[in-house]
Amino acid sequence: MKKKLPLIILLLLIAVAVCLGVFCHYNAKTKFNEGYVNGNTTGNLYNSGLFCEYDGIIYFANPSDANKLYSVQSDGTHLKKLSDDIPSFINADENYLYYVRNNPRSDDSKYSFINVNSNSLCRADHDGENVLVLDNKPCMYASLFGNYVFYLHYEEETATTLYRVKIDGTEKEQVDENPYQTCSASGQYFYYVGAKGAVWRYDTSSLDTSKVYSDNCWLPTVLSNGELYYMDCNNDYKLTKADLLGGDKIRLAEDRLDTFNVCGDYIYFQRSSDTEPALCRMRTDGSDYRVIAEGVYSDINATSTDVYFREFSSGDMYRTPINDPDTVEGFTPGKQ
Repeated sequence: MKKKLPLIILLLLIAVAVCLGVFCHYNAKTKFNEGYVNGNTTGNLYNSGLFCEYDGIIYFANPSDANKLYSVQSDGTHLKKLSDDIPSFINADENYLYYVRNNPRSDDSKYSFINVNSNSLCRADHDGENVLVLDNKPCMYASLFGNYVFYLHYEEETATTLYRVKIDGTEKEQVDENPYQTCSASGQYFYYVGAKGAVWRYDTSSLDTSKVYSDNCWLPTVLSNGELYYMDCNNDYKLTKADLLGGDKIRLAEDRLDTFNVCGDYIYFQRSSDTEPALCRMRTDGSDYRVIAEGVYSDINATSTDVYFREFSSGDMYRTPINDPDTVEGFTPGKQ
């Protein structure tokens, strides 16, 4: 029996090693999506994608910690730092986060060699672990379509062009020489502005394009019911609504806009004015117009409960509940 003991121990060690190998292989294997999952809302992605809500958890760039990646429950509990990465264009699916990493470089430092992939497209687990760099070049406007991320990729030789990469890091390729914004995502399609301001639809499966609406548009937002919201460049960037199935366009407000975000039954927008700039809200039919906060704001992002926006000059972030638009407070999570 004593002679067999070393053999038994060896066999047990081999079995443990095999089990660990199988576990590590399974854990490292990419979990793919079924169908054309989109990773964030159109309005958030047009506004830098600093917030992304998935399954009751909000992933966001925390303004109280140099805009590093955090998560919090939608009720405001369980604030957690996930990474020292500074994210934008955050997307999420059942298994992963996808984001553009905007970390500062320190090229003047003797340790600058360690600052690799400081601006890149990344994938991470929901807890921020196991970061996979999908593209190590400068990227922006990243949107998830099923098992591919479409995004803008920068090279010195070709400038900014449209790329896609599979979520496991394979099949990275340029799919168009034009820098089409991928924000207005709906299933396998995204909608972008083409020649003369017309709205075109891009099929992320076939890579085919087709014109769907003719006007001089900016920031087209197409909902699943075919409604189109855009800033009319021929009419002083006023917010306009149309139906891709037909009918006349409708001007929703007389204001010139800087940006907007369609959030359910409401549209939050920055009113552009030399004398009375303000963050405002109205319903998607143009009714119930109200001023939320006077001043100049950007980065309007929304979750199921709140709308967040950044004061342009100071960079301070604010929050207003969707159900209580009269309340505006500074957004400083974790700051005492």
